[in-house]
Amino acid sequence: MCIKKARLIFTDVYYIGREVGVVRVRITLACTECKQRNYNMTKEKKNHPDRMETKKYCRFCRTHTLHKETK
Repeated sequence: MCIKKARLIFTDVYYIGREVGVVRVRITLACTECKQRNYNMTKEKKNHPDRMETKKYCRFCRTHTLHKETK
């Protein structure tokens, strides 16, 4: 089975008992200074409808910088 990387949005649905759980979407965070894509995360669209921004460590810049959600 071959898995190809593509710029698709993958969703994960968690089933808790009989109820349908929260749909989480995979996102990629990129450094605002060097533009490297450093982190892959999941987020809930319901709680964070806008693009996420967070301070994370960039191993290329070797400092904490602002990371923004990319497509």
